[in-house]
Amino acid sequence: GMAMSPVSTRKDGKLFWIISDNPPVNALGHGVRAGLAEAIAKGNADGGVKAIIIACEGRTFFAGADITEFGKPLQAPGLPEVCDAIEASEKPVIAAIHGTALGGGLEVALACHYRVAVPSAKLGLPEVKLGLLPGAGGTQRLPRAIGAEAALGMIVSGNPVGARAAHAAGLVDKLAEEDGLRDAAADLAKEVMDRNTHPVTSRREDKIRAAKEDPGLFDRFRKDNARMIRGLDAPEACIAAVEAAVNIPFEKGTALERELFMKLVTGDQSKAMRHVFFAERTAQKIDGLPKDTATYRVEKVGILGAGTMGGGIAMNFLTAGIPVTMVEREQAALDRGVAIMRKNYERSAAKGKFKPEHVEAAMGRLNPTLDFEALGECDLIIEAVFENMDLKKDIFSRLDQVAKPGAILASNTSYLDIDEIAAQTRRPDHVLGMHFFSPANVMKLLEVVRGKETAPAVLATAMAVGKKIGKVAVVSGVCHGFIGNRMLAARQEQANALLLEGATPWQIDDALTSFGMPMGPFQMADLAGLDIGWNPDTTSSSTVREVLCEQGRRGQKTGKGFYDYGEDRSRTPSKEVEAIIADFARKSGKTPRDFTEGEIRERLIYPMINEGAKILEEGIAQRASDIDIVWLYGYGWPAWTGGPMFWADTIGVGRVLSGLERHGKALGDDFEISPLLKTIAEDGRRFNG
Repeated sequence: GMAMSPVSTRKDGKLFWIISDNPPVNALGHGVRAGLAEAIAKGNADGGVKAIIIACEGRTFFAGADITEFGKPLQAPGLPEVCDAIEASEKPVIAAIHGTALGGGLEVALACHYRVAVPSAKLGLPEVKLGLLPGAGGTQRLPRAIGAEAALGMIVSGNPVGARAAHAAGLVDKLAEEDGLRDAAADLAKEVMDRNTHPVTSRREDKIRAAKEDPGLFDRFRKDNARMIRGLDAPEACIAAVEAAVNIPFEKGTALERELFMKLVTGDQSKAMRHVFFAERTAQKIDGLPKDTATYRVEKVGILGAGTMGGGIAMNFLTAGIPVTMVEREQAALDRGVAIMRKNYERSAAKGKFKPEHVEAAMGRLNPTLDFEALGECDLIIEAVFENMDLKKDIFSRLDQVAKPGAILASNTSYLDIDEIAAQTRRPDHVLGMHFFSPANVMKLLEVVRGKETAPAVLATAMAVGKKIGKVAVVSGVCHGFIGNRMLAARQEQANALLLEGATPWQIDDALTSFGMPMGPFQMADLAGLDIGWNPDTTSSSTVREVLCEQGRRGQKTGKGFYDYGEDRSRTPSKEVEAIIADFARKSGKTPRDFTEGEIRERLIYPMINEGAKILEEGIAQRASDIDIVWLYGYGWPAWTGGPMFWADTIGVGRVLSGLERHGKALGDDFEISPLLKTIAEDGRRFNG
């Protein structure tokens, strides 16, 4: 019965309130769905009731389905039936929206006859981000409420809109005062209760007329958004469903929506994207760390180094409202760093991501200085200088002298041994790695490297700080290159070997970009500059890359690297580079041959997965899903495959093993297949439970 239900009802004169209280986000799990259906029936059965209002307790209106129910047998009533029951109510139903009305939450609101929202509310259908489409009538009702073109924009991007924009579009009927939602809903209910008819979204035709008269709309939309939807199943299904809303009756449209939903929910892409959703949350959990571990307050951050990394890292803190003291050795370097930060902020402001006053406020929190001692008042100091062990050791022993007791010292190193760095201080328990990815103000990944002495509270603080500045933080143990770059090195080794075996740089890059990576290893090298770590005084023409540098081909910045670049940064394969590579291949005694894309891909990706298995074996990563998160958020691995370890699970770890065995000769004598990978393959298991 209703007693234990998360949904309660109360009568207030002629108004009937239905209140959901299902913390934290009023997810539409079975209990809420059953409660809503029962309450709607109860309100309709009561002769004294003239209008029904649906509202939520806590911080938000219904923020979506209960994702843990996906892929399990559905318990009735399903959300589509609940929405139909709300819409079929003889008495007007008003949705009172605060917080977020997302996914199933917006579908409930669309089934109501009227919608009232506070200005801070957000409304959206983000299902596409989980490889799905709205499955409770959302693709059919939203176009009827705001028009097909506007609905396509919301459903295919999955991005929410603010209540003011929703009001302008006709999705929200009335804006309430920020703290007057229930009063505004009651006022609207009283205003409409005596009307004979109420707007039933599924029967509306007015807003879809424009699309009926412009059948080319859908193909234009596909063309304009080709990049956003490339390789993805869900966006195309969303477009097809909205097209149905325009062209076929509601009942047929919802049947098609259901069919498309079932196909997506059982498909590989959605399984992978749901894996990512849970993996991101699981990454926060740290093995062997008590749940109630205290954290330090971080109210002021010090950053050593005003280069690209230092500046990018500083921006994260400034944007989050945390003051930063940035120290450099020379005024010119400091000024240059500050100027680049300001330029980055202003570019974002020009795109509408920040208001100009937010840029000023953020830059106002920055204290750029040449005074090393100024770091003494910081709670967390992040070193972001050149990747050189002797330099870092020297800096950490100096930091140890000036930092206050209890301050955390972090190194933004990509490869180096944190334990060796920590040993330079009298506080090795307060030292760890915080490895940001470039560009640091954009990339979401933060590798938090746990040294053998790092104190639990220090680790927990670094994770909390990551969250506060909008990063997805993953814990790594200490080893060369940690999780991400260690796997990248395994890939790079194969890319270099393939060059000498007859594969061209462009074939190798294409094998990864057609898989869904943003760029291949040689495009990446050109972008970063081929001369990173190259020394003109000691160069000895010993690698392809050295010869390219010697010949002035140093990447995009010199207009040529592995590729030739036009004025507009467009790249074309270079004959000169092919000749250099062929020359190397001859010297190495290899006979070049032709490669298929599939073979190149196996040679690049299977050794990465093998390295991932070793990382798990050694306890460097806590779980396979953490490795997936590193590659998704640090390197742009395609989300619809779920990350490298999940992708291996999808194609079968056995297939990876037999591939590694098949390529064994080419992989070289030093290549070792991970015992863990072998065991998992032979047992027919998965990396991700």
